[in-house]
Amino acid sequence: MRRPTEDPEPPSREISRRDFVRLSAMAVGSAAVGGCGGAGSQGPTTPEPEVPVDPTASVGAVRGTDLYSMTREVLERVGGIESVVHEGETVFIKPNMVTLPWASNGSVFHNGECTKPEILIATAEECLRVGAAEVVIGDGSQMASFDWAEATTLDGSTNLVVEAARLSSEYAGNCRLVCLEVDSPEWDEVPSRTYLGTIATSSLVTRADRVITIPVAKTHCWAQLTLGLKNFVGVTSLARYAGGGNDRGVMFDHSSTRSIAEIYLDVVNGAPVDLSIVDFSIGIEGDGPTTSHGGRTVNMRSRLGSWLLLASTDVVAADAMAAQVMSHNPHSITQLYMARSLGLGEYRPEYIELVGADLDDLQVAWAPAVLRNRIASCPFSGPHYAARSLKNSGRAV
Repeated sequence: MRRPTEDPEPPSREISRRDFVRLSAMAVGSAAVGGCGGAGSQGPTTPEPEVPVDPTASVGAVRGTDLYSMTREVLERVGGIESVVHEGETVFIKPNMVTLPWASNGSVFHNGECTKPEILIATAEECLRVGAAEVVIGDGSQMASFDWAEATTLDGSTNLVVEAARLSSEYAGNCRLVCLEVDSPEWDEVPSRTYLGTIATSSLVTRADRVITIPVAKTHCWAQLTLGLKNFVGVTSLARYAGGGNDRGVMFDHSSTRSIAEIYLDVVNGAPVDLSIVDFSIGIEGDGPTTSHGGRTVNMRSRLGSWLLLASTDVVAADAMAAQVMSHNPHSITQLYMARSLGLGEYRPEYIELVGADLDDLQVAWAPAVLRNRIASCPFSGPHYAARSLKNSGRAV
């Protein structure tokens, strides 16, 4: 069951919202997912019969060219940040900074690979404005550590290091930037129904009072789409799952869209998301998640006539609406129907209300990824390889 978007009183600081309640939800959710097919499985492609229904989820949409003001406006579309974050709470914000370690020239923001700093700055400030005790902006990326000063705004006028210091000085709460691999105090073992058994997840995420995911819109050659749900691969331990390198695919089974989705959905199940904001300013189409994989930059100002932000307190609904903007059928996206089976949110279009725009006015052509989930092209032979690797590393399987 999802938490309400507004609590009568802020939760006690002595008891984390992520304790045994979330573990119990995991036990129930683990039994809810049935077989969803093999490599490249598209799942149920025929929508359920259209009948008049009352929406159970809503997604806010805002168009414009100023990402700061757009962020504040889209938060109002979902009831304002005060409906999510309360005084004294800790907030973890997860952007997609997959190529930030190589961002010396700032191109990773202009080519659509990473979440725009403007959105992160505005969101963090809104959280601090309503009394958050601390806002942590963090990612695991593909290197143990990286320079957050390379996260520059699109106009080059400032960066996240400067802005985090400014926010910490202007508000009672603190804003800090973390490289999860080296800055996480601990790694919590989130239960997993996969061959992994548990997934080592940063305690900065699992123990935060509120979690906000801010992905950039991209297609993905192993996951179909990488949005708010897929974003949580980056909160897992690089040292444990990358085998000494920078690719968690060494331990995470990518042999099907289902197999990789099971992993990041287990993480989300153990560290529930309170808010999702999807960055539709500049993204990636085709064989993402990066241009080096064969992805191509999409600037929505050229394709839509403006930039776009989507927001929802239902991370699955936000991803499903984003899929439709990208002209993808949500019923064909493996991670979406799996997420609903786990009770993580709603993906069916007829149950999702779009606030602030008409979908017909937002949809654009967006080339899908060509999936690479064939075992022969993967660096391992599925879960048996991963299990053997874990055994060889000295970890119990």
